[in-house]
Amino acid sequence: MTRTTNDTSGTFDLAGHKVRRLGFGAMRLTGPGIWGEPADRVECIRVLRRAVELGVDLIDTADSYGPYVSEEIIREALHPYPDNVVVATKAGFVRHGPNIWREVGRPEYLRQQAEMSLRRLGLDRIDLFQLHRIDPKVPLEDQIGELKDLQDEGKIGAIGLSEVSVDEIDEVRKIAEVATVQNLYNLSNRQSEDVLDYCTREGIGFIPWYPIAAGKLARPGEAADEIAKKYDATAAQVALAWLLARAQVMLPIPGTSSVAHLEENMGAAGLYQRLAREDVATLDGASEDDD
Repeated sequence: MTRTTNDTSGTFDLAGHKVRRLGFGAMRLTGPGIWGEPADRVECIRVLRRAVELGVDLIDTADSYGPYVSEEIIREALHPYPDNVVVATKAGFVRHGPNIWREVGRPEYLRQQAEMSLRRLGLDRIDLFQLHRIDPKVPLEDQIGELKDLQDEGKIGAIGLSEVSVDEIDEVRKIAEVATVQNLYNLSNRQSEDVLDYCTREGIGFIPWYPIAAGKLARPGEAADEIAKKYDATAAQVALAWLLARAQVMLPIPGTSSVAHLEENMGAAGLYQRLAREDVATLDGASEDDD
C-alpha cells in the first residue's frame, strides 16, 4: 500500500503562501445533506489534526457547510492555527435544509458572511475567500466589487471563484485578481477541461471538487483499477495521483470524516511520484464512454 504522507505532492504559491498541492476539503465534517452536526464530531476533530500532522496546509471549507458547522469544527480542532496552514472559505449560498443550496450574491450578504466567517474561524484575515457561486440575479461587478472592498480593507487576502466558465473568469479579472478556481473535475468528469487549461496558462490555482471519483474507470479490469493493482494502491489514490500529474496548478482537496480514509487519501502524494508516464497517459486517454 502506498505510504501515508503529503510531502511529495508538490507545492503551489497561493496568495503568498507556499502550500502543498494535496489539501483537505472540509465539506464532509457535517451531517447528511451537508446539514447539521456530523455523526462523530470527535472523529472529525481527529481528522483535521491528523491532516495537519501529515503535512496538509490547505484546508477548504464554506460558511454553507452545515451551515457554519464545518468552520466551527475547524476552529475547535486547529485554533490557534499553525503559521503554515491556509484556511480557505466561501460565501454565496444560503441553506434552507439538507441538500438545498440557493445563490445569494447581494453585496451586503457577502460582507456579512465574510465577517461571520472571520469570527467563527477566529481569524483576522481569511487568506483565500471564494465566491461559492455567481448569483445571476445580482450584477457581477457588485458581487466582485464587494469582495475587492473586503480585500482592500485587509479582511480577506486572495479572491477565488467556484463553478465558473472561462468567459466568467475573464469578466471577473477585469474587476479583481483571481487566485483560484474551484470547479467539478475528476478522472470520470472532465467537463471543466477548458477552465483547467485556462488556469494552467494563467497560473491560477485550480481546485477540483469531488476529486476522487473514478466512475466506471474504477471497475475491475478498467484503467484505474489495473493501475491501482500495479502499484498496490487504491482506485481513489490513482484518481488523486492522476490529478496531481495533470497540471502543476492542480490543488485537489479530498474530504472525509474518517482518519483511516484521510490516511488512504494522503497516500496519493507518494503514488504521484511513482506513477509512470505511460500510466498517466493511459488515464489521460481513458473515458467513461470507453467500451
